[in-house]
Amino acid sequence: MKESLKKKQKKEMMRDLIFLGITLVTAVILLSIFPDKREAVITTSWNFLIEMILILPAVMVLMGLFAVFVPKEMVVKYLGKSSGIKGIFISIFMGALPTGPLYVAFPMASALLKKGARISNIIIFLSAWACIKIPQELVELQFLGPKFMAMRLSLTIIFVILMGVFIEQIILWSNKKESKV
Repeated sequence: MKESLKKKQKKEMMRDLIFLGITLVTAVILLSIFPDKREAVITTSWNFLIEMILILPAVMVLMGLFAVFVPKEMVVKYLGKSSGIKGIFISIFMGALPTGPLYVAFPMASALLKKGARISNIIIFLSAWACIKIPQELVELQFLGPKFMAMRLSLTIIFVILMGVFIEQIILWSNKKESKV
């Protein structure tokens, strides 16, 4: 069992390295074709790297605390397969509350999945993080009015939930299809 896990991790690492290599080769080719964009690309890439270096250590500490202090049973109860509508609303709330870049949410989503959260709730959490923010809603309310804010928020919530359920069904269908092969 451990050997198959190591093989899988090695395979995934190779896949990631190949993807990184393809990305870097593509970047070099594009920067050769468009040399006037070189400075902007390098500056932007550097800024993102610095931002990630400053943010990710804190995220990793929080993820460590989450892994240790939040029991799997709690995640399964509130976000697992039997969580129902309660799990959906908790996922939306968890995604709408924090502010910050979406890449901060991915380690949290991974930890929730490993602890037994339902796939649709993870999709809803990530989508809510990307589309629904409490401060954003207040700005919309102030500048675009209550009718616009309510309509956009309602439609966003509806489509986030539909997308979560739909993607979960596709993944379950895909896994069933793979297990038959």
